[in-house]
Amino acid sequence: MLDFLTFIQHLIFLFSLFIYHLINQSIIYLFDFFHFSDRFSVWCIKNIFIAKNTRKYSNSDMYSPNLNPSISRTIVPAPNEPQNYYNNPLAGEASSSKSKQNLKDENKELVSTAMDGDHRQCRETVRRTRLILNSIPKSGLPEEENNRKVMKVLKALMNKLKEVNNSRIRNDLTAATSMNDHRLCLYHDKKIIGPVPGVCIGDVFLYRTEMCVIGLHGQPQAGIDYSHPSMSTNGKPVATSVIVPCGSDDVDQDDFVINSGQGDKKDQKLQGGNLAMVTNMQYEIDVRVIRGVEYDGVPATTSKVFVYDGLYKITKYWWENGESGFRVYKFLLSRVKGQPKIGSMILEEARMLKIGQLCSNSMYVISHDISNGKENIGVSLYNDIDNDQYPMQFEYLPKAAFPQFVLPQSMTTRESRRAKECSESVDGCISSIKNGNTFPYSKSGILLKGRSLIYECGPFCSCPLYCRNRVTQKGLEHRLEVFRSNETSWGVRSLDLILAGEFICEFTGLVLTRQQVEILTMDGEHNSLMIDPSRFFNSRTQEWGDLSRIDANHVPPSYPPLDFALDISMMRNVASYISHSPTPNVFVQLVLFDHDNWRFPHLMVFAMENILPMGELSLDHGKDAGLDEKLTGKLAICN
Repeated sequence: MLDFLTFIQHLIFLFSLFIYHLINQSIIYLFDFFHFSDRFSVWCIKNIFIAKNTRKYSNSDMYSPNLNPSISRTIVPAPNEPQNYYNNPLAGEASSSKSKQNLKDENKELVSTAMDGDHRQCRETVRRTRLILNSIPKSGLPEEENNRKVMKVLKALMNKLKEVNNSRIRNDLTAATSMNDHRLCLYHDKKIIGPVPGVCIGDVFLYRTEMCVIGLHGQPQAGIDYSHPSMSTNGKPVATSVIVPCGSDDVDQDDFVINSGQGDKKDQKLQGGNLAMVTNMQYEIDVRVIRGVEYDGVPATTSKVFVYDGLYKITKYWWENGESGFRVYKFLLSRVKGQPKIGSMILEEARMLKIGQLCSNSMYVISHDISNGKENIGVSLYNDIDNDQYPMQFEYLPKAAFPQFVLPQSMTTRESRRAKECSESVDGCISSIKNGNTFPYSKSGILLKGRSLIYECGPFCSCPLYCRNRVTQKGLEHRLEVFRSNETSWGVRSLDLILAGEFICEFTGLVLTRQQVEILTMDGEHNSLMIDPSRFFNSRTQEWGDLSRIDANHVPPSYPPLDFALDISMMRNVASYISHSPTPNVFVQLVLFDHDNWRFPHLMVFAMENILPMGELSLDHGKDAGLDEKLTGKLAICN
């Protein structure tokens, strides 16, 4: 009898819950139907229903393994049940009620959660991640495993695919898939609200997959990335990032954007990414904005780059007829104040400066070309700090000056015959044979991976200067500027966009043998103007094309012993002013082309990551390692 009464009580309780839920939904629909004011609807829903059912999750709850997996997947907690409701599905605007301020305070906590940790360490993780993407081969990968690190893997994977795959298969997609299979993608099972640790405003990406592997934008095609409703505590989707495409009918004015919603070729609905954008507006949750920018000098397969421009707030939404004739949702996004300069704006200014539509501040330009015409493109000298003109004191040396005994006087009969057969195909090219029967560069001139030594086609080869194996012999192809710096005395920055793997310049000087160095350093006067090239070759140099974290058989390049130094006391070039950094964006690759003496290679500088216009070049100067201890303590970088 007691069990029967308990059963009846349970039925009554369940029936009451059903009626409660039915009344709840009915009142909400009535509010929508009669278009009550936002503030009145918020007050009613908040005080009658939602306040009783709100669940709060602390940060520790979000990471607890005992929680439902659908909740623990999010890296930051979504806000609680909305304080206002969708009264008008065709138009909306951020509420200005008191409850909005409470949500605003909560959202600051959400954004700060994603920013916890050492930014420098996160930055390094992103860098390595991007490099890996261009290196992983398409197949035959062994099983295995923070922001800069993942991009290094991505770069290495894509370059490896370019090396072995000549088909039209999307190398970036194949590379990203391989990285995901090996769990090398950052935050692959999480969604970050707000800034992504290690990603800076102005970072440039050539492919969407690069943004996917570091968690900046997780959609390889869609323009709005958002979390699934099951990942938030209130069952609502939350938008995390938006890509503003170039050439669309959207309005883009840097500090504000009118962005179109997503949907097929029909009237859009308030669902998916569109619903997530509305949720962000009502919660005042910031969304990351990435702009697609058309830019000359990038591969024809992309024709544009993606630039991360920071956080924006969604302040209003509506719908209207688009160019296709269908109704589309429109969202007004306003940039959060206090952030660094917009990266895409820097790209546009650089483009206008290049075509002469924007005048530079010429009063601080000491020289438009310190090379005096010795480079393909002039190297400018800029000083807005003082009257120092130090770089003008030296003779500009576009190529390293080697001792006469290093340069070949003639070739053997066999070498001469093989050189005449040189062509742009791997077969028959003597240089490609020395490189392991492959070319070290892609067809667009990108260095596919770091090598112990690269053999380029030389003066005895019959191939033309535009041969894909003569990349470093073409000279400067990007505008560089030496500028005065309070931090490093002098520095070098690019006035163009430089892509990862592109050749920048040679590190030149007068090449001295060990015996010559010993004589010149006896009086101690030349010490600070000599460079030991061995110091450039460290773990940083090996990162370009490094697959050690996914391929157990990967062998990093080993560098030949270098028994010389560069004397830059009288002659030098722009590379002498590149600043030191423990997290560099350029590296040195050894190259031979005008002789075969591997003890005296050229020091060629390549980009390790995409460098935005006005971005400073940095190189890891490392530690002296090649010459005797009594000499290495004296050799130093001039910068």
